[in-house]
Formats: sequence, structure tokens, C-alpha cells
Amino acid sequence: MPTTLISTADLAARLADPALVVIDVRHDLGKPPAWGEEQYRVAHIPGARFASLDRNLAAPKTGRNGRHPLPSPEDAAVRLGQLGIGADTQVVAYDGGSSMVATRLWWMLRWLGHDAVAVLDGGFDKWTREGRPVTTEVPVVKPRELPVRRVGPALAAADVARAVAERSVTLVDARSPERYRGETEPLDPVAGHIPGARNRPYPRNLNPDQTFKPADVLRREFAELLGATPLERVVHYCGSGVSACHNMLAMEIAGLPGTRLYPGSWSEWSADPAHPVATGNEPPAP
Repeated sequence: MPTTLISTADLAARLADPALVVIDVRHDLGKPPAWGEEQYRVAHIPGARFASLDRNLAAPKTGRNGRHPLPSPEDAAVRLGQLGIGADTQVVAYDGGSSMVATRLWWMLRWLGHDAVAVLDGGFDKWTREGRPVTTEVPVVKPRELPVRRVGPALAAADVARAVAERSVTLVDARSPERYRGETEPLDPVAGHIPGARNRPYPRNLNPDQTFKPADVLRREFAELLGATPLERVVHYCGSGVSACHNMLAMEIAGLPGTRLYPGSWSEWSADPAHPVATGNEPPAP
């Protein structure tokens, strides 16, 4: 069962598999919330059902818990079960091409102990470039019960604050260099980054065609970023707990599993004026 990536050729060969559920999670943070579902209705991979980042992969916002708050494990299992994902389902997640949002679904299922999930390498853009079939037909979905086999580690804001004070973790920020340095902030009211964080913009994980770089390349690049930091001390964040999952998948591809996510990320951290904020570049990795 694929647990990291699946190629467009392999997915095309398995589309008729009744144990397979394909999820379209196209979303653009710079466009209206309905944009992804509108794109899905224009054309999608046959059999794919649509999942909304805001409705299916996030809990309600309070103004203090980030832009895409993580649901409770029980709530997340219900939301994902409504997409037809059950205990024995092989899931394939895709978005337009960068896989940024697809990795959020990948991480959430793994967080619940459902390991049979893969991201479509290159996404819908690669699928259509290759002339593979698309449809406008929306499948009838029968909800299923998705068991919570285990709940993986995820850090709350208080955990991160304590770890920053103790310097007990290495934070990896997946946002653009400009946002990380605090030069611009298009989405959140405060610019900057969590003190001590190192910057690894998630697009650096990709080749020009938006497929993931080879495992050995990713392994070398993360080694340059993290030095000898033990994997269990690495914590990923971004703006709202979405693109950080991209770095987590890249590290998994590289054979570097066991890192953790701060789901609230910058949008939650910066909403509390008691949290420290840094700007500029941090010193290089040891």
C-alpha cells in the first residue's frame, strides 16, 4: 500500500480498485473558498470526491486558534469517514500540482493511524498534462466509519512556547523567505517567525514539474538545514498547519520519519501578543 507518493501512471492503473478512494483537495489561499470545488466540478479524476480544506480538514475558527485549526481526532475521523474512507481504504490525495493541501490530508490520516494514504505526485496538473481521463461526474459517496487506531504527536501552542524557552526543539518554518523574515505578511496580522525557527519553504521540495525531488536529494538538503538534530526534536509549522505537512512528507520520502507538527502554526502563535516574534534570518544550522 502506498504511504508517501503514488505516480500518475500507477494511479491510472488502479482507478477501478474498489478499495481505492481518491480525494480532490484543490484550494488556493489567494482565491475565494469556493474556488477549489468550482474547479472540481469543471473536471476531476474519475471517481474522485471533493474535500474542502475549510470544511473537511479544519475545525471552526475562534480568532485565536489559527486559520485552519486541527479538529479533535474523533471529529476528524467523522469528517474523513463522510468522504467514504474506512478502515481498509487506500486513499490517494491530490491538489492542483504542488501537493501543498494534499499533504494536509496525508498528515491527518497518518495522525489518526491510517497509514494507507499517498499523495499523487505532480497532482492534477501532471495528470492532465499527460492526457489522462477526467470527468464532471460527481460520485455518490457512502459514509464509512474510520477508526482512530492511534493519535500521533502534534504540539499545542503551550508546548511550542515551552520548547522555545527551553531550546529543546528545532522549528522548521515552511513559509516563503519573505514571510519568514517578516518583510511581508499577506494572510496574518503579524509578520515574522517563531524565535529560533529555520526556514525551509515547501516549494524547495519540488522539481520544476512539481513532482517531489528524489529521496537522496531531499535527505541531503534536510541534513544541511538540520545538522545532527534528532528527528524527534524537529517540529514543523507554517502559516496555518498546511504547507508544513509538505516538509513532513518530504522528510518521510527522504527516509527521515518521526518529526512533529505544530498545527496552529504562525496564525495561532501570532494571535497571542504574549508570544515572542522574531524577524530577519536566523543563524545557519550547526
